[in-house]
Amino acid sequence: MGIAEDIKQKQFNSELHKAIVNIIYTNGWLHQKQSVVFKPHGLTTPQYNILRILRGQYPGPSTVNLLIDRMMDKSSNASRIVDKLEMKGLVERRQCSGDRRAVDVIISEEGLKLLEKIDNEMNEWEESVRNLSEEEFETLNNLLDKLRGC
Repeated sequence: MGIAEDIKQKQFNSELHKAIVNIIYTNGWLHQKQSVVFKPHGLTTPQYNILRILRGQYPGPSTVNLLIDRMMDKSSNASRIVDKLEMKGLVERRQCSGDRRAVDVIISEEGLKLLEKIDNEMNEWEESVRNLSEEEFETLNNLLDKLRGC
């Protein structure tokens, strides 16, 4: 089925309009499918994103500003997400040694273990949505980068 059938829309203003609708629809589709992996672990997609960023910085700390810069969803409230992850024991906050006004965030051992567990599930999930060849995925990535002006 194509996007027109999926959303039951017969016409689009242009191929550009159709592509935009298709990208937004596909984003929601991927997000919904991915959320199924995170839900049993009590995580949201933005929380998972923050944990992955922190793991990439590990063993070094991150600032909330660094997290904001690297998050996929720029509208998410990184401070609030860190608060929730801290309550779950997945991250720790520490006073920044270089600037006493700043706070460093670091992933905890529990957070690292959780990500390791989720990594295996995500590998399985990625295989379940592998409907294109490597060359087609490369083309798709290049086209999406080009669309964003990269």
